[in-house]
Amino acid sequence: MISGSAWIQCCIFVAMLTNPKEILKKYWNYDSFRPLQEEIIQSVLAGKDTLALLPTGGGKSICFQVPALCQEGLCLVITPLVALMSDQVENLKKRGVPAVEIHSGMHAREIRYAYEKCYDGRAKFLYLSPERIDTSAFKEMSVHLNVSLIAVDEAHCISQWGYDFRPPYLKIAEIRKLFPAAPVLALTATAVSRVVDDIQDRLLFPRRNVFSKSFYRDNLAYVVYKEEDKYRKLLRICNGVKGTGIVYVRNRRITKETAEYLNRNGIRAGYYHAGLDPVIRSSRQKEWMNEKIRVIVATNAFGMGIDKPNVRFVVHLDLPDTLEAYFQEAGRAGRDEKQSYAVTLYNEGDLIDARHFLEMAWPEPQIIRSVYQALGNYLQIAVGSGKDLSFDFDLELFASTYRFKPITVFNVLKILERDGYITLTDAMNSPSRAFFLVGKEALYKFQVENRQSDPIIKVLLRSYSGLFTDFIPVNEYEIARRLASDRESAVEQLISLSKSGILEYVPQSKVPQLIFNCERLAPEDIGLSRTFYFERKKEAAAKLDKLIQYLENKTRCRSIGLLEYFGDSTGKDCGICDICLARKSSSLREDDFGHLEALLLQMLSEGSKNIRDLVHLIPSVSEERIVEVIRVLLDHEKLRIENDMISVA
Repeated sequence: MISGSAWIQCCIFVAMLTNPKEILKKYWNYDSFRPLQEEIIQSVLAGKDTLALLPTGGGKSICFQVPALCQEGLCLVITPLVALMSDQVENLKKRGVPAVEIHSGMHAREIRYAYEKCYDGRAKFLYLSPERIDTSAFKEMSVHLNVSLIAVDEAHCISQWGYDFRPPYLKIAEIRKLFPAAPVLALTATAVSRVVDDIQDRLLFPRRNVFSKSFYRDNLAYVVYKEEDKYRKLLRICNGVKGTGIVYVRNRRITKETAEYLNRNGIRAGYYHAGLDPVIRSSRQKEWMNEKIRVIVATNAFGMGIDKPNVRFVVHLDLPDTLEAYFQEAGRAGRDEKQSYAVTLYNEGDLIDARHFLEMAWPEPQIIRSVYQALGNYLQIAVGSGKDLSFDFDLELFASTYRFKPITVFNVLKILERDGYITLTDAMNSPSRAFFLVGKEALYKFQVENRQSDPIIKVLLRSYSGLFTDFIPVNEYEIARRLASDRESAVEQLISLSKSGILEYVPQSKVPQLIFNCERLAPEDIGLSRTFYFERKKEAAAKLDKLIQYLENKTRCRSIGLLEYFGDSTGKDCGICDICLARKSSSLREDDFGHLEALLLQMLSEGSKNIRDLVHLIPSVSEERIVEVIRVLLDHEKLRIENDMISVA
């Protein structure tokens, strides 16, 4: 039962404001909404299931947070991104809005405590990872929750045709019957038309209701360079564009090598990937956010939930997996609506590698079954057991133990996850946490009786607020510094307090967690439909083809190409991408420019020539026009000139 004081607090909190603009001003200090935000909010407040398509940085969270604060009840927010979940919960708390989160990286006591806060009215928002929906704890607690809105972030994850399909999302439709009066607001930044329809079907929308902001970014110049020496070009970009930037690469080793290259050449850079120690990751992110380092070189583990408006350039040094992923990552540039650049560097080797990566991403069914069987043996799970069990999982150690290639294991795990057999979570985003289990009087008595524990208890009380009411993130390095000790000693003391029943201490997990979503099956019972398997592989190949077409295009505005991929045919030439600038620099019509460019490159591939030779070889085009095209190609470093001789760069 909800306590009387908690009920009064909740009622006062809800009754203060019910007007969306007043709430926006009070909690965010904004005077007006961004385009489409208010229309989406009004649709939700009218009780309508709603799908909001807003580009990266378009303010999606406001669209569910404001209507939730306009009405009584709990807002259930489903998101797969633990880091983003934690950031939003902390941001809401800083604004005076009570919020809690529940995900697989949490201790059982933390989860129980978070549910209790929802149950007795001390939380307005409950953030859940999708795999929690199907747990018995959630189902048991759901009957006691007054849910007024269900927000589904990263909604493209519910569609098998989306670029990041996650089977736990399919369970969302099942919980609707638990909260029949609560409308659903689905949000995503990237979805092609097929996915837009699929999202609404799978979430059981009674009728289509889509609010879509154009993906057009008039301040973002999309640029593609075909380069053999990509590092040299990257350095020129960093030197030529002022401000902070992100450089995306495919693997962890290259993040370090690229950052070191930039530092050697006078660019302050750091690197970031999921394998770094959590403290280092947090430190690197803060250094970049505070502009102590100018460029962060990262895998795609970096960026979700990062709200830095003045990123001036995003460079893809390696190819992204899909245009959806590219659009989201590139969209982190220029959120302050000032001129910014999204640059992709590639060469023929990258295209060959992309085809190879595609083949590796879809191991044959018999390999999938072999890895699954080895996984059960490795974790010592008997056939018919293991449902909802969670394990620390070191992929490299598992692969070496059973002599699999790590990349094969990774891709098999992703397939098993897409099919709902397992969930693999990166627990490194969850910091260590602590919570005093006793009141202040009992704690003081313990300090008097256990003098050896007094210093660390005082450090905790002075360093962190809220330890008596909630699980609070703690930093063992900072605690050790204040104790004039080392981290190992601080951890030992925290564990000792935990064993004494004074403190609940949840150390940060150093490795990802692997969760069995269902009982372990015999390998032959793994349901890999060959039709479904090959259909999805074919879809992945089609997405790669679209990405390559985007890169190889030489005549069409980059923005128009991206917009049409996402089903928006209303775009116009942006005037600032590499294609538009090339056309703008030339008086030639689009078709003539592309034709003459191809002709010049073909001629010069046979050897260097001077302008006089080229004019002589193309008598049907005036010398003035040939010179214009050559100048554009020189500007874009497709050609070079030395001693009056022109050659392919």
